[in-house]
Amino acid sequence: QVQLVESGGGLVQAGGSLRLSCAASGRIFRIDDMGWYRRAPGKQRDLVAKITSGGRINYVDSVKGRFTISRDNAKNMVYLQMNSLKPEDTAVYYCNGEIYDGAALTPRDYWGQGTQVTVSS
Repeated sequence: QVQLVESGGGLVQAGGSLRLSCAASGRIFRIDDMGWYRRAPGKQRDLVAKITSGGRINYVDSVKGRFTISRDNAKNMVYLQMNSLKPEDTAVYYCNGEIYDGAALTPRDYWGQGTQVTVSS
């Protein structure tokens, strides 16, 4: 059993910062890509940022220059530093990992339960 647990969400004023953390635990043999997604009210869940095991990074255009994704492979953790937050960043943020759990030859997609980020104007 693999679990991803996010932390660090909350309420912040526009222009402020938050740091999200996600810890993966359980039967983990290897983690490939890890990423952060978000679902704003009434919208679908969209990619925010993704980082490969080798450190290659992709960001959605709307967060470039403001958000920074990083990971600690030894601790099976991924982080999202969010600066210069805007009201439109308000969403539930989900951690994702492509994880080899020993049950299959290919990695499986695992998701955290989500953490609410609310940015007030």
